[in-house]
Amino acid sequence: MDSLNFLLFLAVTAFTVKVSLQGPDQRRLYKDLMMDYNPLVRPVSNDSQILTVRFGLTLRQIMDVDEKNQVLTTNIWLQLFWDDNYLQWDASAYPGVTNVRFPDHLIWKPDILLYNSADERFDATFHTNILVNSSGTCSYIPPGIFKSTCHIDVRWFPFDVQRCELKFGSWTYGGWSVDLKLLEADITDYTANGEWDLVEVIGQRNEHTYECCEEPYCDVTFTLVIRRRTLYYGLNLLIPCVLISTLALLVFLLPADSGEKISLGITVLLSLTVFMLLVAEIMPATSDSVPLIAQYFATTMVIVGLSVIATVLVLQYHHHDPDGSKMPKWTRVILLNWCAWFLRMKRPGEEHLHSACHNKAMRNSMTSVDHSAGAAASQPTNGNMLYVDSGVLCARLTGRAGEDEMLLAAGQGSSVEPEMAKLLEEVRYIARRFRDQDKDKLMCNEWKFAASVIDRLCLIVFSLVTILCTIGILMSAPNFGEAISKDFSN
Repeated sequence: MDSLNFLLFLAVTAFTVKVSLQGPDQRRLYKDLMMDYNPLVRPVSNDSQILTVRFGLTLRQIMDVDEKNQVLTTNIWLQLFWDDNYLQWDASAYPGVTNVRFPDHLIWKPDILLYNSADERFDATFHTNILVNSSGTCSYIPPGIFKSTCHIDVRWFPFDVQRCELKFGSWTYGGWSVDLKLLEADITDYTANGEWDLVEVIGQRNEHTYECCEEPYCDVTFTLVIRRRTLYYGLNLLIPCVLISTLALLVFLLPADSGEKISLGITVLLSLTVFMLLVAEIMPATSDSVPLIAQYFATTMVIVGLSVIATVLVLQYHHHDPDGSKMPKWTRVILLNWCAWFLRMKRPGEEHLHSACHNKAMRNSMTSVDHSAGAAASQPTNGNMLYVDSGVLCARLTGRAGEDEMLLAAGQGSSVEPEMAKLLEEVRYIARRFRDQDKDKLMCNEWKFAASVIDRLCLIVFSLVTILCTIGILMSAPNFGEAISKDFSN
């Protein structure tokens, strides 16, 4: 029994001693590796040998795209792998030690930086430890919030696709000292952005030879292709603008007597100006290209401005002074004849006027058969009745031809007393006043009808122009259909 307990004690002691030797082995390994190590020396067996650095990145998130300052902010983990000949060891000589970790300032590491950095510190990476295994392979994966410059092309805003480049390369080593090998970008753990969709990440290795040196300089450039989500801008900018531009068409449907046509047009114009200012605050101050939405707003403002000018012309025609100038012949022919026929518009009371003229012609044909003296004596009474009936304009106009002769003949009769002559003179004055009023009313109705024709014509023309401009401008974006389908499907 005692021997069994002794063997058990030896076994436990042996295991304990083996575990306790891991700490000293690791300390001994660190001491041996760093005894003659210089972090300034490029870790190659021959100075003429090119050190290859395998470079890639893991895209975690697109945090912000600042169009005004043209800065892209991303969360990225860099991936750098290289072989260090001075950090190799025999794994059997150091039991249990398969890898070690060094702070990045204790051993050599490539000075890979983001060339187009916009960060205040320029190098935005968090300096982590470098993992080294027994074969001398070094793994350096520093995370960082990178701010990079990106040329934002706002021509097709808000249906735009941007291509932002992240250019990495060695700051001091040329291609004959350090060579970069491209690794594919990892986007498996990418967190989606609320404003931008990540289309793809394209990596490319480039070499540049400058005039100063024969040695080529290589870099690795990752291009982030992102597409803007248009749902937000469609609901907050495009749809209100379309609705406001539609309200501008109601100016031509509003009656001229209401006195609100100009007010409605100016209000719509001011509303579009407010939306234009909102877009100007988002867009960068550049003259390279005009954003698509700015083109649409500018076109809509021009249409609304022209509608206000057309409304002023309509009101001028509608409230035209009958004592002023007469309607030009070309205006009467174009507006009252051609345009009215094209728009299928009829003058107010035109059918009633035609029927009255037709009935008057029939009455004249019936009375012309009878030439008796009694019929001749009753003629003035018929003429007076026609003037009293002010609702039938044609009856007045057709009775004008013989009325003056009849009143003159009656006034020249020897049997008429002076009081009767004065009475007939007053009747003649009243008849003349009625004719002048009818003439002025006819002229006012012509101007008002011309204003109505212009209103109807402008309504059709501006409706077609608004629809064509809306469809033509917005659908001119290369990815309009794709953007709309993806945004509304999500």
